Amino acid sequence: MDRRVVITGTGVLSTLGDAPGALHTALCKGCSGLRPIGLFPTEGLVSQQAHELADFAPKDYLGKKNLRALDRTSQFVTAAAALALDHSGWTSELRREHEVGLVLGTMFCSVRTIAEFDRRGLTLGPSYVSPMDFANTVINAAAGQAAIWHDLRGVNSTIATGLTSGLQAIAYATDQIRSGQATVLLAGGAEELCFESFYGFERAGLLCASENGNGAYPIPFDARRNGLTLGEGAALLMLEDAESATTRGATILAEIKGHGSGYDLSRGTQKRTSIDAVSRAMRLALQDAGMDAAEIEGLSASANGSVRSDVNEAQAIAKVFGDHTANLPVTAIKSMLGETLGASGALQTLAFVESMRDGVLPGIRDLEYLETDIPLPMARSHNQQAMLRSGLISSVGLDGHCCALILSQYGGQ
Repeated sequence: MDRRVVITGTGVLSTLGDAPGALHTALCKGCSGLRPIGLFPTEGLVSQQAHELADFAPKDYLGKKNLRALDRTSQFVTAAAALALDHSGWTSELRREHEVGLVLGTMFCSVRTIAEFDRRGLTLGPSYVSPMDFANTVINAAAGQAAIWHDLRGVNSTIATGLTSGLQAIAYATDQIRSGQATVLLAGGAEELCFESFYGFERAGLLCASENGNGAYPIPFDARRNGLTLGEGAALLMLEDAESATTRGATILAEIKGHGSGYDLSRGTQKRTSIDAVSRAMRLALQDAGMDAAEIEGLSASANGSVRSDVNEAQAIAKVFGDHTANLPVTAIKSMLGETLGASGALQTLAFVESMRDGVLPGIRDLEYLETDIPLPMARSHNQQAMLRSGLISSVGLDGHCCALILSQYGGQ
């Protein structure tokens, strides 16, 4: 029989706070982390703002120990892991006695380090590259660095499925625990903001200031939306076998009931196949959880201001939830955190856990004109009070990947 999987702690780094409660409060206030970019020069770029962690200092989370081996992404993951381990009560002593693992989702991981390593090697020659940078030029570097730092001797995996990476990492970790392959796993996602990824999104015409000269409207589901804004951050959740968590007296925040995935072969270019892929992921998640659509009491959408993707996701939601859509509260926290790529699904999950605890679903910042093709009457700009005993997290990528995860309050038996 499959084991039940519960969440016993969380760790977060975001432009709206580094504590789950602080993040939830900021989201409910409609705060935004959007600011002028300071990490790299923006001359010549159409878009010059992003959700940047401008004040992040790794020593605040990791002490004064030598941090040279950790690049920005690895610092994010290692710091978020420290917060999640502390929140869940997994002390260094406990970690010596039990295997704790890490499953990390990321779209690009240390792409800045990779680019700099290659740039130096090509322009100055191999003898001028940094040997220390070489260790961070693989996509699983951040997961490995965090595991070394925190003595995480269990499963160590990196999931790279674009925007859905963070949610897919949680789904993969859930299956590891369900099947008995692991008992305790940190799972979530992380992404850094850097010139290389930012420039790629601008060249692709996906950023909100890239599509027209009439202003930037990165507003999910709004009729005026014209693209997304990029962000950065990290979110990790401590997942445990429910029986083991109860035995050690852990506080259980929520239960992961099920998940599902789909793939859009058209990568968003064909409306019907895109809607079918997203709705398939949601239906499989409901089936995995053994739940009906009407039992879902809130939904966290992946919508980020993309002209095409937002409407396809909305219509997939309506297709799955039918008449229940009229009473289904919907939020889209990327309106305040930006598109954090591989971290986004994990940030949505962590934020929804807080909404379940507080009974308040944050509004969608600046949403004024719900597009007529978006059949989500409960997508609102203001906060919504709700019981939220269960909810669905949706993650939709630009490359065809779709994932859905279902959370519920933990009932014990």
